[in-house]
Amino acid sequence: QHREKLLPKTITNLFKGDKIPVYGKGENIRDWLYVGDHAEAIASVFHLGKAGETYNIGGGNEWMNIEIVMELVDIYCEDHGLESNFGKYIEFVEDRKGHDFRYAIDATKAQRELGWKPKTKVEDGLMKTYMYYKNLLV
Repeated sequence: QHREKLLPKTITNLFKGDKIPVYGKGENIRDWLYVGDHAEAIASVFHLGKAGETYNIGGGNEWMNIEIVMELVDIYCEDHGLESNFGKYIEFVEDRKGHDFRYAIDATKAQRELGWKPKTKVEDGLMKTYMYYKNLLV
């Protein structure tokens, strides 16, 4: 993801000691999918999909942005032996004009026709993503 997107921005700011900007009340909803599962889905489409067909790839894991940020704060604090204090790390900022409240994907067709489904729980994917960025930043 681009470094200004939620996951890289959150993790980077935790390591820099900067506040994490959260739009609005953090109630925007996204369907979360671990990158490894996404790559496997693309491979399934390539190898098993029918030419000219469209396959939606989604995790079936709708979480609010604030829930994702709080999970990452917990991971960071546990990793550093700190007590979680969300107010110390999070700064609510004005939401962007026209910002979509919810993104969701119906991946039923991909699951049915390709036999693909995500394998990684959101919490596990967040931990793997955190460790990836930690190795880049430290």
